[in-house]
Amino acid sequence: MNVWAIDKDAPLKVLLIELVHRYGENAIMLNSAEQHQQAIEIFTPEHPKLRAYIYTFGQQARRYGIDLKYPIATHNIVGEHEEQSLEQIISILESHLFS
Repeated sequence: MNVWAIDKDAPLKVLLIELVHRYGENAIMLNSAEQHQQAIEIFTPEHPKLRAYIYTFGQQARRYGIDLKYPIATHNIVGEHEEQSLEQIISILESHLFS
C-alpha cells in the first residue's frame, strides 16, 4: 500500500504510516469502496471480515473516532470510541485486528 498516494485526511495518513511501520506494508488492507476523505476502513488479510472504520470528521484536531466491525453485525461497536488520540487508536487496533 502506498500511503502517500491515498487521498485521505492527513491524520489518517499519519495513522496508516504508523501501522505500516509497526506491522509491515502488507499487514493491513484498505476497503477501497470507502470514498470519504476523512474516513478509512481497514482489515487484515487473515481476517477480512473483522474491520475497523476510523474517521476524523466530527473530531477535534489530531483526534479520531473508531467503529469496530465484526463478522456478526449484531456485535458491531459503533460510536463508542470518539476523540481518541493516535496511541489510543493504535491500542484499540492492536486488540481488535492484531491479537
